[in-house]
Amino acid sequence: MAKITLDKWIIIITVVSASLLQLIDTSIVNVTLTQMMGNLGASLSDISWVVTGYTAANVVMITLSGWMSAKLGRKTYFTASIILFTVASIFCGTSTSVEQLIVFRIIQGIGGGGLLSTAQAILIDTFPREDIGMANAIFGMGVIVGPSIGPSLGGYLTDHLSWHWVFFVNIPVGIFATILSVLYIKESKHKMKTGNMDWLALALLIITIGALQIVLEKGVEEDWFESRYITLLAISSILAGIIFVWRQLTVEHPIINLRLLKNYSFALGTFFGFIQGIGLYASVFIIPVFCQSMLGYTAQQTGWLMMPGSLAAGAMMPFVGMIMKGNKVSPVVLAGIGFSLFVLFVWMLSGMNLNTNVNAFFWPLIIRGIGMGLLFIPLTTITVYALDNRDIPQGTALSNMVRQIAGSIGIAMMTTLLSTRAVFHYNRLSDNISAFSQSTFERMNAYTGLFMSKGDNILSAQAKSVAAMQGAVYKQAMVLTYNDVFLIVGIFFVLCIPLLLLFRLKGKNMERVEHKVEMHLAD
Repeated sequence: MAKITLDKWIIIITVVSASLLQLIDTSIVNVTLTQMMGNLGASLSDISWVVTGYTAANVVMITLSGWMSAKLGRKTYFTASIILFTVASIFCGTSTSVEQLIVFRIIQGIGGGGLLSTAQAILIDTFPREDIGMANAIFGMGVIVGPSIGPSLGGYLTDHLSWHWVFFVNIPVGIFATILSVLYIKESKHKMKTGNMDWLALALLIITIGALQIVLEKGVEEDWFESRYITLLAISSILAGIIFVWRQLTVEHPIINLRLLKNYSFALGTFFGFIQGIGLYASVFIIPVFCQSMLGYTAQQTGWLMMPGSLAAGAMMPFVGMIMKGNKVSPVVLAGIGFSLFVLFVWMLSGMNLNTNVNAFFWPLIIRGIGMGLLFIPLTTITVYALDNRDIPQGTALSNMVRQIAGSIGIAMMTTLLSTRAVFHYNRLSDNISAFSQSTFERMNAYTGLFMSKGDNILSAQAKSVAAMQGAVYKQAMVLTYNDVFLIVGIFFVLCIPLLLLFRLKGKNMERVEHKVEMHLAD
């Protein structure tokens, strides 16, 4: 392995810190929405746009980042994105109304969208091709750890300071990353040709991704297609997406090079990146929700619960990079082990109940972290390595966009499953509650006696007993629902394991790609 020089370490620190700004901010705000509502006098529906606006703007700019990097110059675009993100963070933290906060969060999302893919492209271009596995390992540490740090950091800042500090914390990191970017980031020698901005394509892209993100973020609370505006947005996204794809395939210099998907290994790797995005964001979403809603944990406690698994994922990154560097195990085999560990993780948590303690989460989350490490690097390496150097910015932008959208889809799927399965289990359990049942009669008498001992009269105590019984049934229904959701995710990953064979079924073309990887990863 080539020695990592001081300049390379500085570039690593620069791009990882900039990436963490974007990745942490996708989840850090979620735990402080309640305090924002009270402080700004906003409703839940209004404050949710703080998250939706950021996410939509972020994904649009992730998609555009390859073109913007080539057009403006990678160093210029990367540095400008850090500055825009940092300045927007200042205005977010000083907002005095929910409208101001939403506008500045959208601007923050525009800045953040230029960080992730550009950072990855810089890192890949900095390292020689034989060290690309290690480069992806270093970048992967931020990608995996970032979304998990967000809730714990946000919870700590909210509990001990105020919601404003979830934005102010970005300022020193942003200034630090800006200085290092100006001093050490260099322009790439491999540049993609770009034409003038295709404004029609840009408008279509904004409609496609923006409308899709709003549908995914707001669909559950609006009861999906029962809402007229959700239906209109879904139709708009589909139609605009079809026209956008057609236009990108017919112009000479597209803003997103969809022709890269003609490359078999890149297309297949992007598909598995989509699956990985669902798994990463869905699992990061579902566990905190269970812990806070069912077990009564605070956001900070939940964050600390998630931390060991995140550290395990980060620790696995350089280890997997060294394995691939030594050419000891096929990347496809490593990815298969990663998917298998994910299946084990969800199976271990599919038996949770209201008495589940902190220790029950430790090893499953460690296994999840190891599995994520085994998934991220091999798939990213095979995906990106198949591209020419000049196509890497567009390729990383496209694959990261797919991963982000997959994360939104995963969260929307989990939320929908929670609502539908909860109704199913509640109705099934309620069928067993009867006034003629001895166990029901005894439980109601126990509740009534408890409330009367606290000073309620007989009528009030009986009314509270009914409510307590309904609450107990609802809690048990939710426990069964969470268990169902974990099993469904597990089945999803089980079905993905045999699909890894697609990497082997292309014949000589795929063999040539694997041979290139093996030759360059070998010492």
